[in-house]
Amino acid sequence: MSTPTPIPPSLAEPAEPSSAADATSCLDPVALDRLRELDPDGHNKLIERVLAAYLKSLDRLLPELAAARGEQLDLNVVRHVSHTLKSSSASLGAMALAERCADIESRARQQHSEGLEALLDAMLADIQQVRLAVASLAPTTP
Repeated sequence: MSTPTPIPPSLAEPAEPSSAADATSCLDPVALDRLRELDPDGHNKLIERVLAAYLKSLDRLLPELAAARGEQLDLNVVRHVSHTLKSSSASLGAMALAERCADIESRARQQHSEGLEALLDAMLADIQQVRLAVASLAPTTP
């Protein structure tokens, strides 16, 4: 029987943002600038469309993850959800979330479920921070 790998406190307990400025700090400004460079004048509303697609993806993936965490953890669904979120989060600059997703994906791929529930809880907390950041970037409508 293998010994569970301990979860570093920095991964298991993400800090809660205290303001919108703190919320956006979970997004890498360089990644956001790269997205802005693709639509410099904003006419194509690229940033808005990317943010909306990300939120829509969360709305689709999080119920799948919740179902996978039922009586018995479905590691295939956990792997799929974490893989998908890893890529989309990295494209927005949510690098801490992308790294956590990569760790979860790797563990699920190797069928290591020890400590995974705590990592999934931490991932959900990270997602809440990213949602706050995305909401603060979205333009307000009159």
